[in-house]
Amino acid sequence: MLGIGYFKGDPTDYLLVYSGEHLKREGQGLAFFYWRPKTSIASIPTTTIDAQFIFNETTGNFQAVTVQGQLTYRIAQPKTTSGILDFTIDPTTRAYKSDDPEKLAQRIVNVVQMNTRSELQRLSLEDALRQHAQIAGVALAKIQKDAALTAMGVECVGLYITSIKATPEMAKALEAEQRESLQMKADQAIYHRRAVAVEQERRIKENELNTQVTLEQRRQELVDLQGQNNRKQAEYDAQATETRLTPFKTVPPRTLLALAMRDMAENAEKIGNLTITPDILAALLREERGGKD
Repeated sequence: MLGIGYFKGDPTDYLLVYSGEHLKREGQGLAFFYWRPKTSIASIPTTTIDAQFIFNETTGNFQAVTVQGQLTYRIAQPKTTSGILDFTIDPTTRAYKSDDPEKLAQRIVNVVQMNTRSELQRLSLEDALRQHAQIAGVALAKIQKDAALTAMGVECVGLYITSIKATPEMAKALEAEQRESLQMKADQAIYHRRAVAVEQERRIKENELNTQVTLEQRRQELVDLQGQNNRKQAEYDAQATETRLTPFKTVPPRTLLALAMRDMAENAEKIGNLTITPDILAALLREERGGKD
């Protein structure tokens, strides 16, 4: 019959079947015959849906940023959602008769933006650029408790902020500031390394000087000790010589001369030339006579 149609819904779609203004049946993935002239069908998807978003906001220090990310949501209460937005489809083409389903994603994004804004206004630009995950986590916790989403029958499953970007001018300024900061750290590292090298050099020279002073002190001690030893040795030698010569003080000069002549004779092979002048003999004889000629 031309007025009767057959409709088989997808397992993931929640169907609301109206005859005129009266709801005749509802449920997940229904299959049924219907009377074309008076029947309207609303199909609400219950699977998770991903929605991309990008919007502009301002940080706590009044710097403009662009927030980009992805929202994952699902319609937890299909009947509630269909009471707010029109999900009626053409049974033949299964296309929505209005653009209300597209509006749902935008309304959820508006809630995301509102809760993200409250977080960004608590942070400086530098902190906002570094804390993507933290901002997304706090915003998601607030969104899941948001009354607006509950009223639409929607549940937010996940929120991911992929990037937070400053304006090109501010980004260049931050890059320049970061470069300067890194350069300063590099310069400080160089200065510190040079200072350490200078300090090491000073310690080395100081150790060398201390070593040299110590060596000079030890050398002075050695010289003093050698001088003392030489003086003592000379004193000992003088005493020994005096001791050896003492017996000869009482010996007459003629006897001493005779002894000397005997020693020279015994060691004649060791003597090259020996000259004994009359003056030497006369001096010895005068000494024996007590200095009388």
